[in-house]
Amino acid sequence: MNLATQILDVSKQCGVMIATAESCTGGMVAAALTDIPGSSAVVERGFVTYTNRAKIEMLGVSEVTLDAYGAVSEEVAREMASGALTHAPVDLTVSITGIAGPGGSEHKPEGRVCFGVADAQGVVTETVEFGALGREAVRRAARDHALELLLKRLKGL
Repeated sequence: MNLATQILDVSKQCGVMIATAESCTGGMVAAALTDIPGSSAVVERGFVTYTNRAKIEMLGVSEVTLDAYGAVSEEVAREMASGALTHAPVDLTVSITGIAGPGGSEHKPEGRVCFGVADAQGVVTETVEFGALGREAVRRAARDHALELLLKRLKGL
């Protein structure tokens, strides 16, 4: 059974509704979940907030946070996850912001992706350095990691 199917099964059992807040993956997590028939029972919505403006307008991410830390940061991932929780009638959210490539910088290299998971208990964030695997591979790895984080949080409920 794949990760998305497991997430949907556990969410249904727990009565948990989910929303995603995605930047560098452009909706891939929401797509993985909604590819499965019956997903509407637990997937409420997905926010694709590719630009800083979208993060601010759709999720309430602070301009101060963006200016201080940049879009690819755990601070922004935290605000994206909590913003999705605030802006959707859901119990659990996951956020992703990163540099899929090509490119990056010395301070924020290609393959760096920050994640947030939020529910009523709070927000947990982490950063994963996938490396310069190429845009498609980084995005797939980020999608899969986000799904793993959702499943882990669900199993902890």
